[in-house]
Amino acid sequence: MTASPISTSSMSASSRSAASVRSPLELAQQTRQAAQALAGLSEAQKNQAIEAIAQALEAAAADILAANMADREVAETEHITPALYARLKLDKAKLQGAIAGIRDVGRLPDPIGQVQIQRRLDQGLILRRLTCPVGVLGVIFESRPDAVMQIASLAIKSGNGAILKGGREAVRSCKAIVQAIQAGLAQSDVDPAAIQLLTSRSEIAELLKLEQQVDLIIPRGSNSFVRYVQQNTAIPVLGHADGVCHLYLDKAADASKAIAIAIDAKTHYPAACNAIETLLVHEDLLSTLLLPVVGALQAAKVEIRGDQRVLAALKPWVGTQLQAPLTLATEEDWSTEYGDLILAIQVVSSTEAAIAHINRYSSRHTDAIVTEDPATADRFLAQVDSAGVYHNCSTRFADGFRYGFGAEVGISTQKLPPRGPVGLEGLITYKYQLVGEGHIAATYTSENARPFLHEDF
Repeated sequence: MTASPISTSSMSASSRSAASVRSPLELAQQTRQAAQALAGLSEAQKNQAIEAIAQALEAAAADILAANMADREVAETEHITPALYARLKLDKAKLQGAIAGIRDVGRLPDPIGQVQIQRRLDQGLILRRLTCPVGVLGVIFESRPDAVMQIASLAIKSGNGAILKGGREAVRSCKAIVQAIQAGLAQSDVDPAAIQLLTSRSEIAELLKLEQQVDLIIPRGSNSFVRYVQQNTAIPVLGHADGVCHLYLDKAADASKAIAIAIDAKTHYPAACNAIETLLVHEDLLSTLLLPVVGALQAAKVEIRGDQRVLAALKPWVGTQLQAPLTLATEEDWSTEYGDLILAIQVVSSTEAAIAHINRYSSRHTDAIVTEDPATADRFLAQVDSAGVYHNCSTRFADGFRYGFGAEVGISTQKLPPRGPVGLEGLITYKYQLVGEGHIAATYTSENARPFLHEDF
């Protein structure tokens, strides 16, 4: 099918039926059926569906922005945290960026049907390992209505269905976006039921019980929420927890790089999970680089929470070059994701001490070092146990779009793959196909067993 001008009121009967289903079980069954059909579509058919989604979102932009404004008005009366409000906010530029990201996903190579292994076990007996969709994804996230668009495009491209559950603070935005997505899919060969939305908190517990219908759960939220999901489902979980990211300023750090990276990593988007929450400073920099770095951070409205050595070193400058107060950091600060213009600072005696601190308190998301010493950088890159470890650049680069993945469904902080920003490659699995000509295993196990060829070609 070819895309045509789309009205969000022109949803198919299938889509309208999907929207009316309230039972998570019925909804998941419908999504699985749609996903099975989606898995058999060609790359061209999937790309056309993704373009139809983009066009439908453009057509529904006014409705989506109005819904988001309504969500924000309610959020203001409920006094949600600044970090959550920042993630909730969807303006015209952010919506346009999300739609551009959808089209970027459409331009990515098709991840499905890729031959990873092709091996001749014997004459006429060919083994192949091919990539295939996971099946049905259950994605639970707080706020972030733009995540709905990212996840939907990645799901369609990878041949998966998706059941989405956003935070209650974004329910109007998510409804408007999913309605537009389903309207777009109705103009394509993809069943609109491939992308579904849950709207009530009680449905989360029901979703987690659907191991026969849902193949992968992706929670995006706090550590406690991710642990709750992991402990209450038999479905495999791709964990995305807190973003407690660190920046370490080594004694061999370049001053201009250190200041620029610290400012960007903390203030560019404080609510992002890849913003730093702790700054580690080598003790040799106490009398040199600490003051200009903190001064630049304060000029950017960042609240400073330092350890005893930080406060002692900066005390002479408070009231002249620095603003009061400088707060004494507590043990809790080292493991807190502020999501705001707050930064904890600790002095360390060595790179080894910085690495030990990070490996103890980090959420294993993204951590960075600023240094001109290659050996120190190599040691840091090798020994910090995080999904992303950077040298002389901001932690804000930890993002699927910036990595060239087109978009991301989340950032995984677990040790097993996928790890880090999860794009298309994290939403596929593989299957083995073996094609023979009447071959039987006994031929290769008897006393006069025939040897295998095991030839890759």
